[in-house]
Amino acid sequence: MNRLPGTMTALHLVGNGGPEMLVLRHDVPVPVPAADEVLVRVRACGMNNTDVNTRVGWYSKSVTGATGSAGLGSEAGQDGTWGGGGLTFPRIQGADPCGEVVAVGEAVGPGLMGCRVLADGWIRDAVDPSDRSKAGYLGSERDGGYAQFCAIPARNVYPVESDLTDVELASFPCSWATAEHMLTRPALAAGETVVVTGASGGVGSALVQLAKLRGARVVAVTSAAKFSDVSACGADVCVDRASAGLADAVVEAAGGPVDVLADVVGGADFAPLLEVVRPGGRYTTAGAIAGPIVDLDLRTLYLNDLELYGCTVYEPVVFEALVGYLERGEVRPLVAATWPLSEFREAQEAFVAKAHTGAMVITID
Repeated sequence: MNRLPGTMTALHLVGNGGPEMLVLRHDVPVPVPAADEVLVRVRACGMNNTDVNTRVGWYSKSVTGATGSAGLGSEAGQDGTWGGGGLTFPRIQGADPCGEVVAVGEAVGPGLMGCRVLADGWIRDAVDPSDRSKAGYLGSERDGGYAQFCAIPARNVYPVESDLTDVELASFPCSWATAEHMLTRPALAAGETVVVTGASGGVGSALVQLAKLRGARVVAVTSAAKFSDVSACGADVCVDRASAGLADAVVEAAGGPVDVLADVVGGADFAPLLEVVRPGGRYTTAGAIAGPIVDLDLRTLYLNDLELYGCTVYEPVVFEALVGYLERGEVRPLVAATWPLSEFREAQEAFVAKAHTGAMVITID
């Protein structure tokens, strides 16, 4: 094996704010894996909403508006990460590295050396993995994959046997595991009808495919310009998100009330769309790109016996299921564009514009 370099190229997030807080450096020390870790030579890393949300401080309870790329300044406070804490700078973001294992810690067997791997981004406590309060996220609480090398606990890496490219594999982990979690918690079943909001995004397009894999009927809410793309993912019917009376349009498309509402949008449409869910139905969410503060009529919740699921820290079986889908060829990647790490700012601006369908991936030379 070639000797590893002492330094690497990496993208540093140097503070909460706008794109100017992203600094490309070529003199970052290559991480040394701890005893229970492996070192991955990163070839590609998928982009996600959490990258932007963390950079701008959107997770702060003081922020009430929609997601976006501009820094939120003093509005963000000191609780700007997903877990409600502050971020240590500089930080290397990127939850979706794909690459090969080039070194292992002293407590890790040699079996992972040379394997092409994906990473489960949730770094759970080694002693008490079921305690969600002890979980951290790759690229948030510890350095991630927007770098040539990334150290990851061995228990979090999964060798993948697939003909898919590194770029295609990197499009899956965060968004697809999130979508799988969103459908696992409400136990979406064959023959049920699910409404997917934000259906053209990374999580939304994954929800469409994974719901169809379960044998469900999918009503996708997206822009009219993206109907053909979302239909190609498997949606049975598409509804224009700009429809006057969106809830009525969804009911008409679905042929009546629905079993599950899988929502990553939130905002003003939350309340009317919740009325579309049948008595005894389920609402599941892992995002709020149109805004986190919503109106909830508690009578809708309790009189209709609804179940509401928030989905963030999933069990490892969720990621294991995703790897199985990949290796069996049961899902297909949807990569909208690739960008080199050197053009990350431009890539993230394009990502935030939401003109694409599916995922955007950063390549690491």
